[in-house]
Amino acid sequence: MPKGIYECVNCGHREVLDSTEPVLEKACPKCGGDMILVGYAVEGREAPDIRSEEEGTSGPEEKGIPLEVPRELPHGLPPKVEAKLEEFYSLRFHGFDGHVAVFEVLDIYEKNFEKVLKELENLGYWAALKKRDGKVVLFVFPAGRIPPDNPWLPWLFLVLTILSTFFAGYYLAISYIATLDHYGLPGLRNPYIIALSFSVSVMAIIGTHELGHKIAATYHGVKATMPYFIPFPNILGTLGAVIRVKSPLPTRNAAIDLGVSGPIAGFIVAVPVTVLGLKLSILVPASMVPSTKGGLYFGTNLLFEALERLVLNVQGDYVIFLHPVAMAGWVGILVTFLNLIPVAQLDGGHILRAFISEKAHRAITYTVALLLVGMSYLWAGWLIWAVLIIFIGSAGNPGALDEVSPISKSRIVLALVALVIFVITATPRPLWTD
Repeated sequence: MPKGIYECVNCGHREVLDSTEPVLEKACPKCGGDMILVGYAVEGREAPDIRSEEEGTSGPEEKGIPLEVPRELPHGLPPKVEAKLEEFYSLRFHGFDGHVAVFEVLDIYEKNFEKVLKELENLGYWAALKKRDGKVVLFVFPAGRIPPDNPWLPWLFLVLTILSTFFAGYYLAISYIATLDHYGLPGLRNPYIIALSFSVSVMAIIGTHELGHKIAATYHGVKATMPYFIPFPNILGTLGAVIRVKSPLPTRNAAIDLGVSGPIAGFIVAVPVTVLGLKLSILVPASMVPSTKGGLYFGTNLLFEALERLVLNVQGDYVIFLHPVAMAGWVGILVTFLNLIPVAQLDGGHILRAFISEKAHRAITYTVALLLVGMSYLWAGWLIWAVLIIFIGSAGNPGALDEVSPISKSRIVLALVALVIFVITATPRPLWTD
């Protein structure tokens, strides 16, 4: 295997090292600067002398290592990377910012930035296309290391979440059956079947949400983990699921696709689940319901109100005792709303970031966090969400690598659809007790 010829970006010092990484940070023995790979040392070949006058006759060839040296590159990038960049852009080199090569873009030959990124990534580099002071600037830098997925952990969490949601469903089933018995109403009284239906409903909604993200990530070449379901011993048996994105979002279109894919996919499943659950729910005149303390009430929203009217055709003063499947649908609708809050790196945050600057996005994130603190008088959970948003919002949202290419009309339509879903699922007061 050839050894690499490295040149310091600060002082120009060159030497042969036992590595072929594109960049060795702070590896220069003279000034401590970054060393850039500029060629390869291959045994058995003749090559020109790369010694400087400063280095005298102690160059690597005196150690018996013939060198294969590419032509001198003003920006220190490997020849294949330079050639690839010349296929895609007309560039003017500006210099290095650390180990990032900075170019002004004079012309763009390849409009599909995802193609550019894919071909550069095959050479070990990533790129970012930004606007700075009215100019289009290209940043080229070594691709980050993407850690491999854990092959068994997602499956373990999946099994644990199925079990935890089943036990939560069993608890809800016992309460539902007791209500049937109290009012002498007909209905399925098998707690195990009810618990299974609740578990399947919750897992279907959450799983479809995360699957939507995974499909969108794969479509755009974004590296992402499998869904990690989160088991939790609460009334629902889970805290949802997450997918960790391991590589940057290439374009603003991709950011919108990843942002809307999960909520829309989960929403499509949550609506029919809610309809089925409402059909199985218990409708009792308010006059027949004793006034008791400590009851748990589920908040409503425009969508849930519409589905109640459509499915139950409620007329007069009634109390609805939700079937566990209806609770699963309600949770799916709530999760859709929470994920579409346009802050930080939530799904809604990715969508909004595609349209505005990082500075404006950060300001909106903190403003929403303060608003949620004020809303905590409606639901104490908003205070927790405010703290969470401030915490994850402190890292900012860098947005897509390409912030120059325009957003397509179809993605603007998708963003508007997400906005409509956000409005009709908004639940100011999700839970409370009397």
